[in-house]
Parts: sequence; structure tokens; C-alpha cells
Amino acid sequence: MLNFTTPIEKLAFVGPRNAPRLKKLGIKDVRNLLWHFPARYEDYSQKIPIDQIREKGEMISIIGTVTDIKTTSSWRKRMTITDATIEDDTGIIHAVWFNQPYIERTLLTETYVSLSGKVALDKRGLYLSNPSYEKISGGEELTHTGRLVPIYPETEGVSSKYLRLLISRSLNQIPNIQDPLPKELIEKYNFPPIIKAINSIHFPQSQQVADNARQRFAFEEILTFQLRSLLDRRQLQTLKAPPINFNKDLVGKFVKSLPFELTNDQRLATYEILKDLEKNYPMNRLLNGDVGSGKTVVALIAGYQTVMAGLQVVFMVPTEILAKQHFDSLCSLTKATNLKIGLLTGSEARQHPIDEVTNEKISKKLMQQKIASGEIQMIIGTHAVIQKNVKFKNLGLVIIDEQHRFGVEQRMKLLQSDQETRDKRQVPHLLSMTATPIPRTLALTIYGDLDVSLLKEKPKGRQEIVTRVIPHSKRQSAYKFIGDEIKKGRQAFVICPRIELSATSDKIQETSKLLSQSKLVWAEVKAVTDEYEKLSKQIFPHLNVAMLHGKLKPKEKDEIMDKFKNGHYDLLVSTSVVEVGVDIPNAVIMMIESAERFGLAQLHQFRGRVGRGQHQSYCLLFTTDEQGTSHRLKAMEKTNDGFVLAAADLKIRGPGEFIGTKQSGIPDLAMTSLTDLELIKKARLEAKLILKGDPSLQNYPNLLARLSEMQKMVHFE
Repeated sequence: MLNFTTPIEKLAFVGPRNAPRLKKLGIKDVRNLLWHFPARYEDYSQKIPIDQIREKGEMISIIGTVTDIKTTSSWRKRMTITDATIEDDTGIIHAVWFNQPYIERTLLTETYVSLSGKVALDKRGLYLSNPSYEKISGGEELTHTGRLVPIYPETEGVSSKYLRLLISRSLNQIPNIQDPLPKELIEKYNFPPIIKAINSIHFPQSQQVADNARQRFAFEEILTFQLRSLLDRRQLQTLKAPPINFNKDLVGKFVKSLPFELTNDQRLATYEILKDLEKNYPMNRLLNGDVGSGKTVVALIAGYQTVMAGLQVVFMVPTEILAKQHFDSLCSLTKATNLKIGLLTGSEARQHPIDEVTNEKISKKLMQQKIASGEIQMIIGTHAVIQKNVKFKNLGLVIIDEQHRFGVEQRMKLLQSDQETRDKRQVPHLLSMTATPIPRTLALTIYGDLDVSLLKEKPKGRQEIVTRVIPHSKRQSAYKFIGDEIKKGRQAFVICPRIELSATSDKIQETSKLLSQSKLVWAEVKAVTDEYEKLSKQIFPHLNVAMLHGKLKPKEKDEIMDKFKNGHYDLLVSTSVVEVGVDIPNAVIMMIESAERFGLAQLHQFRGRVGRGQHQSYCLLFTTDEQGTSHRLKAMEKTNDGFVLAAADLKIRGPGEFIGTKQSGIPDLAMTSLTDLELIKKARLEAKLILKGDPSLQNYPNLLARLSEMQKMVHFE
């Protein structure tokens, strides 16, 4: 007898050859298999007699007997053709399969068979083209034909037919499944119980039955995720953090010293953060701002208030290039203060301010000493700042930029090292930042344990970026436009097409299945090199062109970016995966090759690289289709509002593509349900009510077990 933890290798029809393939899909045990839900269904439920088949294009199912079957070779087309004659009480029809000669050995004459597929037409008349088939014996229920047939996420060597076989056999052998959903919620929302739901999602009697089962599992996963978030928030509030009083006069004076005026959104977000810092438990806030909305300045004000209260601040960013940019901009914005700022990355350490006896560049060891003594008040860096040899004297605030959210355990690493503070179990306040505008539905679920501040408003004087979709026929005129802008002394970014496992191009997708991640990186390097060769030798031979890709060393990337920033290069060709978020005010053109391969959110991020100076900026979306009229790309032409585009991206591509399922930690089914705001609201409300009545979930043992199981699979923050 099977149970949920039975390894996939133990199942019949798996074996050592198929087990690694199944594991590629995340199927390691029976539970993974049963929770590998269909992506869609083929409707083969329309069973009709053969004499009622009327026209080509119909999707139908028939039941009959094989009266003849033979396979022939077509040397001209280099294929085999298997032709079967199927007969029932009302008539005869042919079924034809291409390049599947084994079917002749499977469907012998006199075999009673069910066939489902599309009706086609040739000179002989109507026939079934490449239909699904299964033998009928005894009173067994049909699995692959004659019903709503599940189609699963697949990988090479693992077909939906094979998955249906494994799943149907496993469902019959699982003794009992404990339902994590409380009985009262199942009754309240009219959900099917878990055993019925698991059968209904795989082998439904109708699309409505399948949808009800899917909604039940989506609700369960979102509910569990929300419970985890709420429990994490509660745990956070039991920890101690240094309360930092909001000094209005001090902050007001600093804001007046800035070379620009804050937007209303910046003022509100700053106020929310400064009020959070006053609490004696850790702030846990997300600053969610559109590209160019001024998140860094808001973070700096919070950091300045923290430093003036006698505490240290760490500003963590994902790349060395961005760390240097933040160091330069923060040093510039704090000139009127005596704030001591340090830069610490894997390759260097710098300090500010400097004088005739203080060098900007110092050894990393000396920087570590200055951090430990408290001399450096604000530290900007990469992951180098959480290495074990970096100790803080009195860390009060951690600011983490872009996709680097850290949980309680990681923040504990950033504690100062003296015994007295560790005994108090104080943790610093946390401010996370993202430049990816996140629709409210997504934020409710992904950041359930975080308070969210939004920055939608752009700083005054920031020009709208003109965006144009460029079909192939207008490519040459676009090149001329780029050349004309560069003649005026401007510069341009060029982003190469995305090559990855989830690429939308069928050709790329088929190739990608055979490539390792390492080979994909090299494929992107080749794409950049090819684009560089084309632009530097054919299109713009008179210009200085540079290229940037993931195989360059950090030092080489820095040198190229510095030279581009200082005007040595006219065009910079880059992959999509390399962080090019450095402020280059003179760069006014963002040219993106094969733009249809990117999501709107990512295209908007690229567009945000330009438009940072006084000159009019442009984003040119080169497409491979002649019309260039994809409604998705046209949305880019219509608006510069990242939140509008994010909502469109969520609707068109789905949240998994939008945020990255693996990065979010959200189960797949919950991820696909994030456009259903009502479902999220219900799950969130029920999670709050459950914890209010039973904070330790002692009365919900099955739900508690599901929560523990989910926690093992997912890293919650």
C-alpha cells in the first residue's frame, strides 16, 4: 500500500530511467505526483456513433472495433503512416497516425478501442488524425479518451499520458488522505472534501467540477501561506528592536538640504517608515516603488534618522555595480552632513568623507575594524556585509534593495557581536525595497507579513519616455534615428533577446529542454557577441560599441560601466540578466531586441534605465514579427505607469511569469490564483479568524501538519 512519502522510484512503471525525469518536474514522492495538477483539459467528452461524424475540425470520441490496421512508409515525406479501420454498429471510419509504427503492434485487429481526436478530411473522406486511444476491457473507466482529459506540465520523456497512468494507479492505492481544511470551511464555501477534490482535479466529470476542485486547493494553499505569514509577523513582534524617535526638526532640516523636492508619495512613505522605527519591535516594511520614483532617497532619510540616533545602518544591494552607484549618490546627497559612509563589496572597500590624510580606498580588513568600532555609520555593500568577519557595534536598520528579502534568522547574523546585546535578542529594523511594481492582489499574498509603502508618483521634472514598437520593416529607420541621437552626443543601451527555459518562442523552448543552465548562459553570451559584431561592424562601424555579459569578471564589468558612464562608449550591448541599473543621464535610448520574449514588468525595468537626465529619452521595442502589433507591447506605448503595466502583465502572462514562482516561495496553484482577489480576501480573513480563536492551532491538527509540511518545502521570510 502506498502513502504520501513513498518515493517515486517505488511506483510501478517508473524505474531508474524515468525517476530523474519526474524529479525534473519536482515529483519526488507520491504526494508530489498527486499534487502535480493539470495545466488544462482536452474535452473529449462528446461520444458519438461513427455515422454522426459530420465535418472536419470537430473534437469527438468514438468507441469501436479495429477491423484492419497497417503501417506504410512514405519515402518522399520521410515518415511512417499507420492506418486503422474502426467500425461500430453504425459505420466505418479510418484513424491515421504519423511516425508511430508501434501502434500497429498495440491495436491488433478485433481490439475494442476508444478513440478521441480531431476530424480531418482527405480525398477518401473524413478520418481521425493522430487520435488518442485506449483499449477497453471490462468495466474500467476511461482515462485517456472519451472524457475531459487532463493535460499536465511535461518534460522530455514524461508525457501527459504517462502521468495519467501513474496518477490513476496511485489514486486507487492511497488508503486515506487527511483533509487540512477544517470541516466548517468546507461547508461554508461548499468545497469538495479532499479525497473527492483530488479525484476531481485529475479526472473530472465536467469542467465545472474541475474548477471547483482547483479553487478548493488554491484556497487551501493561500490560507496556509497566510497563516504562515501571520505567525511570522507575530513572532517578529515578540522580538526587541531599538526604538528610534522621530526627530521632526532634524529630518526636516535634512530634507531641505536635498537638491530636489520630495513628492507626496515620498513624504507619506517616509512618515510611515519613521513612525515604524519608533516601535520597540522590528519594523518589517516593503517600499514598493515604480522605476525612478525615488526609493533610495526615502531609504536615506530613514538611515539618516537612525544614524543620528546613534545607531548604524546597512544598505544591501545585489551587485557591486549598484553598490558603487548607491555609495556615490548617498555621498553626494549627504555632503552637508558629517555622515561617515562606507562601501564594502567582494572586491573593494571605500570610505567617505576624506581629507588630506584620509584615503577613499582602504583595505577590507580596515573597513571591518571601522564598522566594528562604530566609526562607519552607514555601510553600503553586497552580501560581503553579512560575512562572519563583519561585526557591527550597534546595528539599528537594515535596508535591502531589490529581490533580497531576509528573514529573522538572516537578520540575526547582522546583530552586533557583544554578549549583552545578544542576550537581549535585539534585531535591527528591516526595510525591503523593490522597483518591480506589484499589483495589490500579489502584494496581499506574497508580502502578507510585510507592511507596504507605495511610490507611484515620479519626481517633478522627470520627462515621459517615448516608447515605440519597431516591426522588422522599420528596423533601418530606427537605426538611423539611433545614429542621429548619438551624433547629438547621446548614448544608447541595447538589450539582447532573452534565452531561458521559459522562453515563449517554440524554437527556443525546444532547444532549451536540451540545454543545461550553464549552456544557456553561454547561449546568451553568444547572443550578445553576435549583436555586438553586427552593430559595431555593420550598422554603426563609426561608433564605439561595448558589450556586457554574465561571463565577465566583476572588475571587467565595472570598468566597462565606468567607461560608458564617462562617455567612452556610444552603445552598450548587454544581456537581460546583467544588472545595468547605473544612472547614466546621457543615455537616452533603450533598444530591446526581440522584445516580445520579455514580460511587461521586465521591459518597464529596462525602460527605466533611461530618462534620468535632461534630454528626451526613448525606448525602442524591436520585434521579430512583421506587424509588431502585439497588444502586450502596445501597452508599453500607451503608458509609463509601472503599476498599470504590472496589472496587465499579471493578467496576460500569469503571476508565475511576473514574479518568478521559484523566487516567491508560493506554491504553483496558489500562484496561478493570484488574479482572484475575492479568493485571496476570503483566505486572508479566515486565517485571521482561525488564529484569533486558536493562536497555536491545537484544534486544527491536520492544518497544523500541512503548515509544518509547507514550511519544510518553502523558505518563509
